[in-house]
Amino acid sequence: MNITNFLNVNVQKFPKHPAIGFKKKEDWKSIDWTQFRTLVFKTANALRNAGIGADDKVAIYSDNSAEWMTFDLAVMALGAVTVPIYSTNNTEQTEYILNNSEAKIVLAGNQQHYDICYEILLRSEFLQKIIVAKKAVWIKKDRTDYLEDFIEKSEDIFDIAERTDDDLATLIYTSGTTGVPKGVMLTHGNFRNAFDAHIDFFRFKNPEKEHSLAFLPLSHVLERSWTILAMTMGCKVSFLENPKLIAHTLEEVKPSMMCTVPRFYQKIYNGINEIIRSGSPLKQKLFNYAMSVGYQIAELKRTGSKIPFALNLKYSLADTLVFKKIKSKMGGKLWFSPCGGASLAEEIARFFDAMGLHITIGYGMTETTATVTALPLVHYEYGTAGKPMGDVQIRIGENDEIQVKGSGVMKGYYKKPQETAEVFTGDGWLKTGDAGHLTAQGSLVITDRIKDLMKTSNGKYIAPQPIENMFLNNNMFSQIMLVAEGKPYVTALIVPNFEALEDMAAQQNITFTSHDELVSKEDIREYFTKLIAEIQKDLTGFEKIKKFTLMPSEFDIHTGEITPTLKIKRNIVSEKYRPLIERMYNGIA
Repeated sequence: MNITNFLNVNVQKFPKHPAIGFKKKEDWKSIDWTQFRTLVFKTANALRNAGIGADDKVAIYSDNSAEWMTFDLAVMALGAVTVPIYSTNNTEQTEYILNNSEAKIVLAGNQQHYDICYEILLRSEFLQKIIVAKKAVWIKKDRTDYLEDFIEKSEDIFDIAERTDDDLATLIYTSGTTGVPKGVMLTHGNFRNAFDAHIDFFRFKNPEKEHSLAFLPLSHVLERSWTILAMTMGCKVSFLENPKLIAHTLEEVKPSMMCTVPRFYQKIYNGINEIIRSGSPLKQKLFNYAMSVGYQIAELKRTGSKIPFALNLKYSLADTLVFKKIKSKMGGKLWFSPCGGASLAEEIARFFDAMGLHITIGYGMTETTATVTALPLVHYEYGTAGKPMGDVQIRIGENDEIQVKGSGVMKGYYKKPQETAEVFTGDGWLKTGDAGHLTAQGSLVITDRIKDLMKTSNGKYIAPQPIENMFLNNNMFSQIMLVAEGKPYVTALIVPNFEALEDMAAQQNITFTSHDELVSKEDIREYFTKLIAEIQKDLTGFEKIKKFTLMPSEFDIHTGEITPTLKIKRNIVSEKYRPLIERMYNGIA
């Protein structure tokens, strides 16, 4: 069955319910399911008229937008294959994906995306045409159309192509922290089974009344899978084109659901705690009281226990006086938030649970159609990545590697039979490359990426992620990367939270003209030396950071230092900042 069949179903069930939301100039607009299906069908007919048929590859190189999802669904409705490209990819990365997938048409988002695509078009043996999402982009007419013009004369009547579970729906090229991107082949069956598993696992009540905000890149498997699942259930989905505007957008859109990554909640948690720490004794007392009530309620909900009437009254008061003010900064309605890509500290999960926001921590990969495990709404274990969903099976292999079987597991890597064979065991289990274990209750605990494990020159093994997360739970840290592989001791590249650091500098009358100057101040180095010592006091000696370098700017997606889901590319960063790292081992830093 074609996964886009939900378009016909939803038009029958909720013809006038809002389907998607998008910002036009300064105002948020929406269109209903009937209008949205018409838009998708007109796009599918236009693609067919342009020569696209079943199994042809069509790429999308754009930031999130309503056009992104419309185009994606049109491609798959046609029986063709969508190839998402991260909007932050450069010319070389984009050309590799377009050529490797043999994409015939690409949807370009902004001016930079179009310019890169046009340069590739002139020399590509596969790419035939560029469609541009919005008319704000200046284009050359050669083999280029604006999406609006491209679909203008198309019919709105369309028969969705029949697809089997084994037919390809998408090729998602892993951004990866190492190596050349590999095209993960996900089928209509992969998606359909993953969706069924989520619906059965969470049993949402009246999902057509929910409103999801697409904040993470749609080119990433988590956001795209969640967004299509949400639409399948009849949810309205709004699309955030510029993720830097998330704080303002949350208050405007007021979503009830949203996919995100742990760093999003780490920053909010740190910010709230900083405000409370600097607040009056009365404010601190009120906050602590509200949290104590919230923790009691959250624990009863977690265990599926009945909540006493008196405690509910106390919670209503705590919610009115404290929690609503905090939650209003996130729109006020957010209650369900799938969260993946890295681990989230137990204390942060408990913190938001106390306020009535269940962060649905999960684990998965592109190769597993996103979610393998997730925290259910009740009977979950903090500090874990939750329980298996649907028909997922998990076993722990050599080196504590998590291995997976299930109907969400990919067909393989496109045009890469050797890499496909290498990622599966002889008896057909997917090797995830992650280390972990299962609890007595059957929940999955992730300990680290196996390839990220570091072995010092003294033969000690260090798992960097848990240690890095200890620091990221403090408001003074924005990013951190440990270094230890083949070295005598642990060092770190640290990006401070400059907003918090500047406030501290002002309070201590430390003057500076740039971040370079600020991080080189002796007072600042002494402050971080003491802070690091306090945070890592419970670590064993060989795990502790001995030296560190304060970085004057954040690691960036555009320079290839982090992935679009904010994971640091250790090999790239290590090579780029090799001189800084070597100084920490030569007695200079």
